[in-house]
Amino acid sequence: MKRRTLLATGGAAALVGGAFALNLNSPQNSLLVGMANAQTDSPADATAIPDMVMGAADAPVQIMEYASFTCPHCANFHATVWPQLKADYIDTGKVRFTYREVYFDRFGLWASMIARCGGEMRYFGIADMIYDKQRDWTASGDPATIAEALRKLAKTAGVTDTMLDECLNDAEKAQNLVAWYEANAKADDITSTPSFIIDGTKYSNMSYDDMKKIIDDAIAG
Repeated sequence: MKRRTLLATGGAAALVGGAFALNLNSPQNSLLVGMANAQTDSPADATAIPDMVMGAADAPVQIMEYASFTCPHCANFHATVWPQLKADYIDTGKVRFTYREVYFDRFGLWASMIARCGGEMRYFGIADMIYDKQRDWTASGDPATIAEALRKLAKTAGVTDTMLDECLNDAEKAQNLVAWYEANAKADDITSTPSFIIDGTKYSNMSYDDMKKIIDDAIAG
């Protein structure tokens, strides 16, 4: 999917300073809510959605990333910064990392539902594939083609067709995910992706060297 296509998908996303701008009051956000509410009469429950977390519970530094699976800058972060961050700080017990999805469009929501379909053990592996293949699965702009491409990615990680059918047809889960995303973005004042909350302080997109300095300074205390 080209950036222009993302911008045209309801107006929720605009390129600003190397990140996607997020407007919680945009028509696209209303569209996402409408999609979920149209399929179920149950009230949305943001608390029903668990965070996806990696790293030691007692790590000295806490990092929370807000990102969209359809955001090219998020894909670039996960290609260039994430591997080093994981190897140097998460795998070594220095950082506890939480990933929170942002939904600019229905395709990002679908990607989230498919990544979560594999459960916590498969989540980050599927997320890595979604980002790695972002240009491929978003290229057509066709909903049916995109859904099938996402399914194929999940199946390479061992998620079955039966599991995927159940996940993608879970209207209540879709509604809860939208409510969860809205509540999180509002609480942390998220206006662009990728954004990071490092030990309670918000930062915009950055290089590995910049993030490393922030982490090292936090550890040094």
